[in-house]
Amino acid sequence: MFAYDDWVRHVFDHRVTDPAWYWDVEADTREPEPPESVACLTRLFEEPEFLAQYSDGQVNQGFWYLVHNCCSNYTSSLIEPGVAWPERQRGIRAIAALFTRLFARRCSDHLSHVDEKGASPLNSACYMWWDLFPTWGQPEDPAAAELDAELLAVMSQILSIDSLPCQESALHGLGHWHMHYPARVQEIITGFLESGKEFRPELRHYAMCAAQGRVQ
Repeated sequence: MFAYDDWVRHVFDHRVTDPAWYWDVEADTREPEPPESVACLTRLFEEPEFLAQYSDGQVNQGFWYLVHNCCSNYTSSLIEPGVAWPERQRGIRAIAALFTRLFARRCSDHLSHVDEKGASPLNSACYMWWDLFPTWGQPEDPAAAELDAELLAVMSQILSIDSLPCQESALHGLGHWHMHYPARVQEIITGFLESGKEFRPELRHYAMCAAQGRVQ
């Protein structure tokens, strides 16, 4: 449907507006078929430096469009069985690369859950990623066990990145996943808190809340 470069422009090459371009009833919100969507997302996540030509506001706006299933079906293609598992697994694992190579480098050192002033616009998509992502785990479905394990592993990886906004994002997601995987979430967060690293008091408190599922 789109060449990759054209697809990236289709998602990110827009003025930052409120409401965003994709809420316009006449906006071109065509999407590739799920296999192509997964391929595009995977390449984007693995090679996010391609987005250097866009402002933090444009990148933030584009990721809200991609991740939020009220705006598009892109991330749903990663979790639904219509695409072969190896391709979806690679795309899911690539999320950790996106956080390492994009969010950790371009987000500002601010905490979103306490609305610290002066944050980069990109902190918004980083913080809300796992809130918007279209699953918080499906333990009642044996077919989803491998998917859930991969997503929890990715959040654990992101939590280990030396980046305040990335760590906050992972904790935000883990806090939501606590409802379905309390023991695993507590294990991940306990390991983070007992790693010997220094944490801002606000982040430590947020981690303790997330370990109990008390996040918004």
